[in-house]
Amino acid sequence: MDHATARAQLDRLWRRGRDFLGVEVAIMGGAMTWVSERNLVAAISNAGGFGVIATGAMNPEQLSAEIAGTKALTERPFGVNLITMHPQLMALIDACLAHRVGHVVLAGGLPPREAIGKVKAGGAKAICFTPALSLAKKLVRSGVDALVVEGMEAGGHVGPVSTSVLAQEILPAVGEVPVFVAGGIGRGEAIVAYLEMGAAGCQLGTRFVCATESIAHPRFKQAFIRASARDAVTSVQLDPRFPVIPVRAIANRATQRFLEMQRKTIDAVDRGELDQKEAQLAIEHFWAGSLRRAAIDGDVEEGSLMAGQSVGMVTREQSVREIIDELVAQAVDALARRAEDAERVPA
Repeated sequence: MDHATARAQLDRLWRRGRDFLGVEVAIMGGAMTWVSERNLVAAISNAGGFGVIATGAMNPEQLSAEIAGTKALTERPFGVNLITMHPQLMALIDACLAHRVGHVVLAGGLPPREAIGKVKAGGAKAICFTPALSLAKKLVRSGVDALVVEGMEAGGHVGPVSTSVLAQEILPAVGEVPVFVAGGIGRGEAIVAYLEMGAAGCQLGTRFVCATESIAHPRFKQAFIRASARDAVTSVQLDPRFPVIPVRAIANRATQRFLEMQRKTIDAVDRGELDQKEAQLAIEHFWAGSLRRAAIDGDVEEGSLMAGQSVGMVTREQSVREIIDELVAQAVDALARRAEDAERVPA
């Protein structure tokens, strides 16, 4: 199979995702707080993919300004990622709808049914994350327009199940809406594999951190370039009385300090100096601001280096277009090689 034929086959494989997103390449940018802002988002969309703004803790006015700033840099489609636990979730949705954002991603927990309804009533598509088949089916019944399956290989807050297992569980069982796969994806061959399993496209975050258009601090980028997959580890919970949602990040001094902080806080509870609720809040707030400290300020020892296990495939700084072109070329090469291998096998 020549490469033109292989590229046509790739386009067929992710046609559903391309049509749903309105893009040339069904690759979504992962929403990374502080990093997935107007410059990176617009660059991904301008390169043919689908950029997604990470709202994080923005208020509606800040989000409105970020959407306007992104629109000034690209005329192509992009989305906005909203955290469902945000106290101003409905007002954030209003900001998206006021700017006629076409796709709203609801992340960080089960979204309220009214939030999904509000997105859809405003003319946008609602995309939700699912960590299990049962939740995927529930979200489809709730009216979501697409799903993202993200496994534990991803960066930031993660669940307990790998991407490959979730994909095998969910992709064959959910056909009503497009399903995008995320977590640990760093090469085009993996994208092809998930497309052939039934995915509409893939989402990549870590791979774009070291893009030239990314505003991440040079020391943050260098930490990614130097790291291997095994350096991106999940945070450890010391005591089941104080649950910790695992966060995957490159190990550094802050990783060790988190363990020490948990130990001191738990000891304080056992001595009667803190109640359990106060202790839980202290543990949960440990990482507050630490991602910005690393990604924007460049403190790569005391800040959080949130990264997926695909960080080992980040080897240099490249433009977003180079990254996307490389991923597409790898996917096309994989399809062409497979066809050639099949032709060599005797009938």
